[in-house]
Amino acid sequence: MLCTPGASVKKKAVRRDWLTAMNKNALEATAADFLKASPYNYVSEADALEPEFAGMKIYEACLVGYAAADDAYLTALAGNNDARLTITPPISWLPSAKTVVSVFLSFTSQVKKSNRGGDRPSIEWLHARIQGQTCITQLGLYLRDFMIDAGYRAVVPGADERFWSTTVSTNPNRPDFTSNWSERHIAYAAGLGTFSLSKGIITEQGMAGRFVSFVTDMDFAPTPGTYTALTEHCIMCGKCAQNCPVGAINPQTGKSHAPCSELLDEIRAANEPYYGCGKCQVGVPCESGIPNKIARHPG
Repeated sequence: MLCTPGASVKKKAVRRDWLTAMNKNALEATAADFLKASPYNYVSEADALEPEFAGMKIYEACLVGYAAADDAYLTALAGNNDARLTITPPISWLPSAKTVVSVFLSFTSQVKKSNRGGDRPSIEWLHARIQGQTCITQLGLYLRDFMIDAGYRAVVPGADERFWSTTVSTNPNRPDFTSNWSERHIAYAAGLGTFSLSKGIITEQGMAGRFVSFVTDMDFAPTPGTYTALTEHCIMCGKCAQNCPVGAINPQTGKSHAPCSELLDEIRAANEPYYGCGKCQVGVPCESGIPNKIARHPG
């Protein structure tokens, strides 16, 4: 069954018949069907920066992970004011929260290949960053509605007005350009992958893609843990550091957000409203999968 935006009213009865009991298979099938059928996953003629990019597919596949709303890792982030990042806990988004669901969408090979090399993003990557964000937000909202139609509550923090942080940081390790939610940290807690040197998440489908998540009162079983360390999937090869146009990634200490943000501001000014970079996500061993651990750099 294909589920498409704008057809929620017509699909409600079908969904209810299909969902005699909510389960992961039903949710994940709905996410996959959305990705296959949604017009949001394709660059429209009106949005295409050049005619040849009209109809370009943005995302290829999706991964779904689950974390308990009271997950120890998320609880620690929510309660530690000295951490590099803090998040509003799941129960603040939804008091009856039991599960946080994270979804990763991987970019198509066309998008990834187009952005390898050079010091500025390809047109394909710009579309993936802007129209791709619209697509993944719409997916989050669609899954939220799917849960609500099935009789549960759900909230998408990334699409909520409470998402952006209004607190000015006094900690030099915590920049002001933060939010009250972190898709990357949610993905780590939900078993989708671990952090890279460039601070992205390396999943089974690599790191070239984007995340969305939602909080629900459906009690899904957490994804079984397959890693124990924050950077377990990263081989520390330093290729992402070599690719960075502004040297924002140090092979020893990782990524510095300020120069990265400044570059994005520069690209946005030249391509308004488009912006992006992604050079640390492509042309690297973790672009489309988890690198071979044997290749770990000795340093």
